[in-house]
Amino acid sequence: MARNSIGKNLTITSFGESHGAAVGVVVDGYPANIEIDMEALQLCMQRRRPGQSEITTSRNESDVVEIISGVFEGKTLGSPITMIIRNNDAKSIDYDNLKNIYRPGHADLLYDVKYGHRDHRGGGRSSARITAGWVAAGALAIQYLEKRGIKITGWVNQIYNIVAPKLEITPNRIEIENSMVRCWDEQTSSEMIAAIELAKSENDSLGGVIQCHIEGMPKGIGEPVFGKLQAILGLYLLNINAVKGISFGDGFEAAGMKGSAHNDEWHSDNDGVGTRTNHSGGIIGGMSTGEVIKIQVAFKPTSTIGKEQNTVNHLEENVTIAATGRHDPCVLPRAVPIVEAMCALALMDLIMENP
Repeated sequence: MARNSIGKNLTITSFGESHGAAVGVVVDGYPANIEIDMEALQLCMQRRRPGQSEITTSRNESDVVEIISGVFEGKTLGSPITMIIRNNDAKSIDYDNLKNIYRPGHADLLYDVKYGHRDHRGGGRSSARITAGWVAAGALAIQYLEKRGIKITGWVNQIYNIVAPKLEITPNRIEIENSMVRCWDEQTSSEMIAAIELAKSENDSLGGVIQCHIEGMPKGIGEPVFGKLQAILGLYLLNINAVKGISFGDGFEAAGMKGSAHNDEWHSDNDGVGTRTNHSGGIIGGMSTGEVIKIQVAFKPTSTIGKEQNTVNHLEENVTIAATGRHDPCVLPRAVPIVEAMCALALMDLIMENP
């Protein structure tokens, strides 16, 4: 049986297929009497939606969210919140030739092996299209967290071998959103755009890394043994399509450091107790330190490409494929709000356990 829900105190259940009538989410456990900013929610959707620039898929969905339960007169009721996002620009004919052919890098073959039946149109249930519902749910969690002074900011830090300058502070959201690739540095942004355009012209694709900062976290969120904060964040983030790795703070660089260099020393000043440095990325012993939580999320290149590749069909015959359809040559720019949403959902679930 497929698992379509995540969360303990705040549960989201995802539904829909890429080329079905709609995708969406049911949010259960969201507190009552909280005013919902629909404009802010819709802005999150616009940042994720397809067709927003020349370097994203040309599928043009408005991604307007319909809330059909759980909200009345602009406030939550405490009952399940059901949100629907209609699919208005699906072109299923583009996938007719993929019905019996398994795309390299995709879940097509394994979905058939596991379930015996699948929706081949646009990847069906395995498509990143279903993350639209996750972003809608995450937008509610973001509003909940912001009322508690917690701010989540993501940006594209790397595409292919192009990396933004190292930055200790959180970049300005306006600088990020002014970039087509959501990279705060103008020069790096230009180089990233050129690399994506080249890959697109070559019928290829690129991967990269999204950096995410979480500011305003109280100390002690997370468990010291099972249920560590980084483990819970990882559970949510590693379920995002195309994510292949995650790290916190100095990440893998910590493997090449000495303890005297990596340890974050505690100190006390007029603002209270904190750490002098933040090599740990705001998490020590599985719990938040109160410093900025710093996360890096690695995405693989988009699997569906127009370049000819070897694969097999449903008869287990060796064949070749040059995929058609509308796909992102690089998923990173549209994945930023997905990363932010999943971080918000994980944190809200934990904070509700430690009010």
